[in-house]
Amino acid sequence: MSLPLLLDHLRKTAALGQVAGLISWDQETMMPEKGAAQRAEQTGVMAGLIHQQSTDPKIPEWIAAIDENEISDFNKVNIREAKRDYEQTTKVPESLAKTIAKASAEGQMIWAKAREAGDFQMFAPVLEKLVELKREEAKCLSDNQQDLYDTLLDQFEPGAKTATLLPLLEGLRNPLVALREQIADKLKPKPFEGNFSSSQQLAMAEKLAKQMGYDFKAGRIDISTHPFSSGGGGDSRITTRVDEKNPLNCLYSTAHEVGHALYAQGAPDPFLPAAQYCSMGVHESQSRFWENQIARSRPFAEWLYPQMKAHFPELNIASAQEYYQAVNSVETGFIRTEADEVHYNLHVLLRFELERDLVSGNLEVKDLEGEWNKRFKQYFGLEVTDVKLGVLQDVHWSVGLFGYFPTYSLGNIYSACLDKAMRSDMPERDAKIAKGETTEVLDWLREKIHRKGKLLSAENLIQSATGESPSAQPLIEYLEDKYSDLYNL
Repeated sequence: MSLPLLLDHLRKTAALGQVAGLISWDQETMMPEKGAAQRAEQTGVMAGLIHQQSTDPKIPEWIAAIDENEISDFNKVNIREAKRDYEQTTKVPESLAKTIAKASAEGQMIWAKAREAGDFQMFAPVLEKLVELKREEAKCLSDNQQDLYDTLLDQFEPGAKTATLLPLLEGLRNPLVALREQIADKLKPKPFEGNFSSSQQLAMAEKLAKQMGYDFKAGRIDISTHPFSSGGGGDSRITTRVDEKNPLNCLYSTAHEVGHALYAQGAPDPFLPAAQYCSMGVHESQSRFWENQIARSRPFAEWLYPQMKAHFPELNIASAQEYYQAVNSVETGFIRTEADEVHYNLHVLLRFELERDLVSGNLEVKDLEGEWNKRFKQYFGLEVTDVKLGVLQDVHWSVGLFGYFPTYSLGNIYSACLDKAMRSDMPERDAKIAKGETTEVLDWLREKIHRKGKLLSAENLIQSATGESPSAQPLIEYLEDKYSDLYNL
């Protein structure tokens, strides 16, 4: 009887987590401004309830009574994840968990106001508090035996270590910088021009999401300051953002978040841990794959351009080829989420370095803005003149997500590995993509990634799907081939 009791307990814990996710989604999309203080309290209470549920002393008793020789592989993973979660959660005092949750809710709201005001000093005190809280959490989890940053990284990418991750990510720097320099003096594609209403953009975003396979009976699209995906199973929501001068921001934010949501909608069970994603790097591989390898591809431009022209008759782009060139234009800029594929991982490397220094204590929050601007000038050659284009552009640190940024580059690496394998398995893919036919692409991902849950580690999952160990080489080759063709290098 122990296994049914454990599984029921895990389902209830997951349900509480989903409720916490819903109030966080509401905070970002629909909550009235005066609800901020109440929402912070609500978030803290939910964190306390989840902590109590996750540290129930019956959990180890149930696990001890289960004979793992008599259960399925799926339930063996449920037990493994229950053990891991229990061991980690019991190391963190409930009071600390509640404090972090409340500070993160407050931090997100203060970050949004500071970003709007263009004032880092408005945000600095709460960020300093969050850094200290996350250090304290990491000390609890590591028993002072492990690097604090590695402990935080492990929450998003289980088993990952800076020592092995750093060479992988740093190995991207020189090839990307070299590619950027080759492109620098080339003629840039025609930019998008015009006014693109919010309603037009959202209508196009919805059409794109449906074409990719997003189930609107199990999700919805809303507007937020920073696009995100939330929930899972039959309630997998996404947000996007609108710039009426640039519809690409909305369109490709949508493609990115739909990639996340398709993974969530494809999970075999919305509550049990064995059915959930195995790492954020793998989750990001799904969003980056749909955003870049599909939505920014030449064949998909054949389908997408006529749809764009129908939604935006004033569009100044004259052909699918011009559209393909425009959405893959390489230009050094400030914003990570708007960065082209050549620059994107360089943006991630900057954040990876800075957050490691913050957690280790090698960088103080009061010096963060200046250090960001100094390194950005060094890496990108641009002076940051607006904090919204600099240290306040990302929401992650305001909600305590230290250790998350490297998963974006891992996602790019994994997505290129998957793209290479998929092309081998589906030689007719480009011809179908040119007609907007993406069902087989989604089916392949469902079989190889989505339905596997946590049955395999991230590295083993990618190897199982592709037949090769994950490496950065497919990403480098993909980028060099794509942009050599685009820019006649």
